[in-house]
Amino acid sequence: MTMTFLKRALLGSASLSMLALSPAIAQTNITFFYPVQVGGPLTDVIDGYVAEFQAQNPDIAVEAIFSGNYTETTTRALTAARSGNPPTVAVLLATDIYTLIDEDVVQPIDTFVTSDDDQEWLDGFMPAYLASAQVDGHLWAVPFQRSTAVMYYNKEAFAAAGLDPEQPPRTWDEMVEFGKALTVSDSSGNVTQWGLGIPSSMNAVHWLFGALVAQNGGMLSSEDGTHTFFDSPEVIEALQFFVDLSTEHGIHPPGILEWGTTPSDFMQGRLAMAWHTTGNLSNIRNNAPFDFGVAPYPGNPEPASVLGGGNLYIFSGASEEQQAAAFEFVKFMTSAELLADWGVQTGYVAPRDDSWETETLRNFVQEVPQAQVARMQIADSVPEISTFEAARINQVLNTGIQAAVIGEQTPEAAMQAAQAEADRILAIYRD
Repeated sequence: MTMTFLKRALLGSASLSMLALSPAIAQTNITFFYPVQVGGPLTDVIDGYVAEFQAQNPDIAVEAIFSGNYTETTTRALTAARSGNPPTVAVLLATDIYTLIDEDVVQPIDTFVTSDDDQEWLDGFMPAYLASAQVDGHLWAVPFQRSTAVMYYNKEAFAAAGLDPEQPPRTWDEMVEFGKALTVSDSSGNVTQWGLGIPSSMNAVHWLFGALVAQNGGMLSSEDGTHTFFDSPEVIEALQFFVDLSTEHGIHPPGILEWGTTPSDFMQGRLAMAWHTTGNLSNIRNNAPFDFGVAPYPGNPEPASVLGGGNLYIFSGASEEQQAAAFEFVKFMTSAELLADWGVQTGYVAPRDDSWETETLRNFVQEVPQAQVARMQIADSVPEISTFEAARINQVLNTGIQAAVIGEQTPEAAMQAAQAEADRILAIYRD
């Protein structure tokens, strides 16, 4: 916990205690859905932010509701909205945008921007992160906890394999070459250290696979969310490479690698290189028993990663008074200083350029230069796959990828089947 956050939490709590002793103040009540399980460090940080906001805005009462993972939070928010009791504001995936618009449950953020100060605040966001929230001439959300996928690598394992610890792979060919040098077996032939791990579990593989596709010059979906390109040569080639990492090159664990266990596999030395989110930087920094590096993704030949994470949405079913209060809360939660602190607390990428000019992030980058890698990679990153019926489309894609990874289907057959099903689902959204 940084001193900045600690002071905020203490001041916020003290201010709320004073308010409790003061004459009653008319308040607007808003609910804030945040995707995390109950308890733990992140809830403490969010609670501290809420306390500070309420200390500064005694006429607004915020109820923070910790609502499980992203999928559970989206389901809960939609269910509440359909029943006439929506959250006022929620952090949901940027890729949920078409579903939320189709359900007619969110209010465009740009409709609240009425002053020069509001516009200055909006102009401070990185365009790459705003782009995924712009549909039909409106901005529907603003970035909050955003990330790119990066490669963590064990510098000590690099040195032991005769590789330069300051030179991570820059291309697919180099990644395979380095992976072979880093894969270690015991006297019985059992692999004790794999060269590379890329999670392929159902909750994450579409995100990381999107990076492989972008590196191969392809894309998974259209900008309007109505088409997918799963059976394109670029996508099939990317999936074939993914499969070959294990079956041909022998540098990747066979079968499905779980998203949730990949960081611990890396920190415990079972993986020498691991693809994961920048949101795990703090975890790895605090717990890895070795010197590690963070590298941008390689290319084939051009490098590319994929943007991910959650945006803040204001729900249209709330009253105008609640929506106005929610907009003040959204601006507070996405101020330069708060997003800088949030980035230090979590490893997420602060999606404002002015956040990186704050003393908080300047000092952090000096102490942890790995944090700068994600920001530098944004220019080479593409949006995450985003379509109407996003949950169904992602499941179709992920099922196809997994079928190829475990050898049930060839990459070509798996992606052709996935494309046929995606076409069936999305047909009603096309002109």
